[in-house]
Amino acid sequence: MGSEAEDTENEKPTQMDQSNNKLHPNTLSPENRANGYEAVTNNQISYDGGGDSHGDGKAGLLHPHSLLPMPVPPESLKANENDDAPSSLSVAGSMPTIGSYIRQRSNHLSEAIAKRVSSFRQSMEEENNGESLAKEVTEFNLSGVKVVVKQKPEEEQAMKGRISFFSRSGCRDCTAVRRFFRVKGLKFVEINIDVFTERESELRERTGSTSVPQIFFNEKLIGGLVALNSLRNSGEFERRVAELVAEKPPGDDAPAPPVYGFDYLDENRTDEMVGVVSVLRQRLPIQDRLKRMKIVKNCFEGNELVEVLVQHLDCTRNKAVEIGKQLSRKQFIHHVFGENDFEEGNHLYRFLEHEPFIPRCFNFRGATNDNEPKTTATICERLTKIMSAILESYASDDRQHVDYEAISKSEEFRRYVNMTLDLQRLNLLELSENEKLAFFLNLYNAMVIHAVISVGCNRRPPYSLVKPFSTGDKRLEVALVKLNQLFHFGLCNGTKSSPKVRFFSPHRVVDELRGAAREFFETDGIEVDLEKRTVHLTSIFKWFSGDFGHDKDILMWIINYLGPNKAGLVTHLLEEKVVCVDKYKFLGRSRFYNAVERFGVVESHAGLVSWSGTRFIRAPSPIV
Repeated sequence: MGSEAEDTENEKPTQMDQSNNKLHPNTLSPENRANGYEAVTNNQISYDGGGDSHGDGKAGLLHPHSLLPMPVPPESLKANENDDAPSSLSVAGSMPTIGSYIRQRSNHLSEAIAKRVSSFRQSMEEENNGESLAKEVTEFNLSGVKVVVKQKPEEEQAMKGRISFFSRSGCRDCTAVRRFFRVKGLKFVEINIDVFTERESELRERTGSTSVPQIFFNEKLIGGLVALNSLRNSGEFERRVAELVAEKPPGDDAPAPPVYGFDYLDENRTDEMVGVVSVLRQRLPIQDRLKRMKIVKNCFEGNELVEVLVQHLDCTRNKAVEIGKQLSRKQFIHHVFGENDFEEGNHLYRFLEHEPFIPRCFNFRGATNDNEPKTTATICERLTKIMSAILESYASDDRQHVDYEAISKSEEFRRYVNMTLDLQRLNLLELSENEKLAFFLNLYNAMVIHAVISVGCNRRPPYSLVKPFSTGDKRLEVALVKLNQLFHFGLCNGTKSSPKVRFFSPHRVVDELRGAAREFFETDGIEVDLEKRTVHLTSIFKWFSGDFGHDKDILMWIINYLGPNKAGLVTHLLEEKVVCVDKYKFLGRSRFYNAVERFGVVESHAGLVSWSGTRFIRAPSPIV
């Protein structure tokens, strides 16, 4: 029984070995076990089935227990067991293995970087021990990765209170207060009573006078510039500001910020002729007509207007003609060729809103302004105050940088746009010479700002082959009698070489233009090169050379507005009579160029400053 059991145990491993005899060449075959205990391999090593070694020094092999599982070869080896080179794998079988390997390595790398970063952060926190970092930005490098950690800036505590002050345009003390608050980085509300005229009565009630500036911390009156300097010198100003930060929001007693509103609420009276104009607009046969070999659009004859007035008002024809002349003087109607005010006959007339250029005007909102026309002097003064207030609030102190986006969103600019409606029916003939000069200078500079906001920049300027002002042009009636070259230094057309934008007062316009010319030449309007015997001038002298004359005449004229040093250099070159005038040095253009020309082009003719862009409605001529 013992021998049979032993035979049975020896047979089981033999059967298992037979199935894998190809992969295990050193395994003993049944014949070797039956005949003896030795087996010869390629390495000449003998194996002892009993586990003992013979005296010849050969090693014996210990077999695993028969009940233990046999090792199973990998599937890749089974697929290539008949190949000569089992170790060579197919490309298709290796690609998934390579992809999984790459993903695994990538995950390991990401985990390593995350651990390193977290360890760095933890070490930095431990080193600082809760203290603030000395640097705003800390940098450190990992292998192949650069990590930048920025310290989050501390948010300043918002001011709960409000600083506000009343001001006027052109006030030096108001400018000083405004600059002081800006330097301190304090937010404030400015209430310019020249722009918001309805707030002047409020200022009088709060302070007992209309003098400015008047500063308020919430509802508490601080005073003017002298009181502000006293607070600053005594150190009390910082304490007051700290109270504003901690206090509650201002109540109803504090001055309110400017809000949406209208100007001249009690002065915007409807014109007494509006009723007659409404009847004429409905009953007149307005149509296109042929006159002087031209098609004239949207017009009517003088006889037709007289007939309608006689029938509607039951008046005589002479009375109807007088009413027609009154309508012409108030700019409701115009002669299509600008020949006369109004006459009975087959002369052609049209309403202001039917002018061909009207839809392109920026101060036209679907209908003309039918209110009682204001005096031109009033409009000029109003324009100057509003635009000066805009520059003081939204431009740098040197006027070289203007925040056009902030202007477009401001209440001051909206008031200015409302004011331009009054330009439709102005009588410019009532202005004096200085008033004309100041009015057109201010209007042009205002159009520059309006053009950049409404049109944009980099637009192609308009060109015309026709002379801007013909002999019979009605606009020549408002031309300046004498040419004054200084007006070129009061116009800012948005180019790099143009003077800075400013606005002028009618009674000081000539002195202010002289100051503008001196300031312009002191900065970069002229450059003298003694080595090359050359004087470099701004391109204004090239564009408007007809207003300044020849090169020598230009230099003789410029000397009057130069400082001592530059005047001496130019005089020295003129005495040597060897001088070259270069008018091309400052031809670089700013990013606002062409916006002005798209909006309206400045023209100079016999001392007249006017515009051929036809972008504003202005009387008595239908074209500005």
